[in-house]
Parts: sequence; structure tokens; C-alpha cells
Amino acid sequence: MASTNSLSIQKLSRLIGRPDCPVLIDVCTDEDFAANPKLVPGAVRRAWADVATWGPGFATGGKSAVVVCQKGLKLSQGVAAWLRHAGIRADVLEGGIAAWQAAGMPTVNTASLPPRDARGRTVWVTRSRPKIDRIACPWLIRRFVDPQAVFLYVAPSEVMDVAARFGATVFDVDHPDVHWSHRGERCTFDVMVEEFGLKTEALSRLATIVRGADTGRPELAPESAGLLAASLGLSRMYDDDLEQLEAGLALYDAFYRWCRDAVGEGHDWPPTARKQ
Repeated sequence: MASTNSLSIQKLSRLIGRPDCPVLIDVCTDEDFAANPKLVPGAVRRAWADVATWGPGFATGGKSAVVVCQKGLKLSQGVAAWLRHAGIRADVLEGGIAAWQAAGMPTVNTASLPPRDARGRTVWVTRSRPKIDRIACPWLIRRFVDPQAVFLYVAPSEVMDVAARFGATVFDVDHPDVHWSHRGERCTFDVMVEEFGLKTEALSRLATIVRGADTGRPELAPESAGLLAASLGLSRMYDDDLEQLEAGLALYDAFYRWCRDAVGEGHDWPPTARKQ
């Protein structure tokens, strides 16, 4: 029988990728993680034994937490109880990451993750004045890889030097030393979806839309032209790149939910009369 403080795989899978997703905390032992270095999308790793120290920090923002260990037993149960003691709503993922993977759910390949800073965040740098890829990729990272990721938008001529001086990972820059960029006909968003292990049906559909908008091929998806128009509009509305990014996150939240939940839904006017 499931615990009253547990969350099913199906329910968590519907929350991941949404802005209101709970904070996901992986507390697998170092040995278990070394044997299976994968994370539930969006999860951060913390040491279970130190929960009394780091736990109160998760009380900020009013979000609940979901704790993940290997099998959803003593470690996640104990950590979740400590978090509740600190006044944080906390549940356990039923069956842990073992059950998550057995159900065929996506996991983030941690071997693809760049180094983190002293506060545990990935830090990324790209060209200023973003349009498509340079908003889409941060959305993907924030929603599925690292919710606390930092994005630096700088003058194109300074991207590589800023990366070297500030320990940032470059993305969406045409340079032979840049890993996260266009490859052939694929845009940077495509590359990230694949290499992070996030090729779900919804994200693959969104990747096609992004590719069409970013590479001037609107024939790839009818929605690409709309994404391009909205993105260019945002770039005219905001002079501050980070303000534009915040607005763009909501845009991609909407496109993702359409890709996941509303592809077959239409809209008519006047509305069709309901059958009695």
C-alpha cells in the first residue's frame, strides 16, 4: 500500500516541465549513484545525511518537494520527514528512480552536464539579444535539467573569453570548440534534447517547431511561423535579455503544454452547440 506522503510515477511525470513542478531532490547514496548516474529530470542531488543542514533552505519560494532515492524506501522517507519537520511539504517518489526507469521514463544523463559553480548551479553563456535557440535552450535547462541554472548574455565577441574567465559553458555559438551548438540541420535545442536524454514525444515535437523557427524552415511544422513571430515580438519588447528570457519561459511553457496535451484540440467560432 502506498504511503500517504508518496507521489506516483504517473503524477510526477505530469508535473515535470511545468513551472509549478515541485523541487526534486535526489538523495541516492554515492555508491548507488555511481552505479546509475542518472537523475529524474530537474532533480538536484543532496547528501541524505546532511538534510538537517541543507533542508531548511528548500523552504524558500513556497514550493513543495519530492524526494528520490534508489527504491523510495528509508532514505527518501527519512529525508522527506526531516523536510516536513522544517515546515516544507515533502513527498517521496514511489519506487524511487529504479521504478521510474523501469516505467520507461526519461532520465538526465549526468555525464552530459557541465561543471557546477560553488552554489551547485550550472552556468551558461551565449550571445546577447536572443531570438529562438537562446531562449528555447535556457527554458529546457531550467525546466528539465537545472532549475537554478545561470544564463549570461554578453557581446558576441566576448563569449569565449567570458566563458574562460567565469567558468561558464558556451551554447549556441558557431565556434569549433563549442559543444552545445548547431550540428548539421539540427539546432542547439535539438542537440540538448538528445544529449540530455530527454527525447519524449512532446519534447521531440517541440524540437521540430524550434528547428523550423530557428533555421528558417517554417515548412517543418505549422507552428514554427507562430513561434518565430512571437519570439521576434519579444525581442522588440525587451531591451534587457534576462527580462526577455523570463517572458520567453512562459511562451515555451505554453508551446510545451500544447505539444504534450493539446495537439488534437481545435477551436471554432461560433462554438459548436453541446449535445444535450
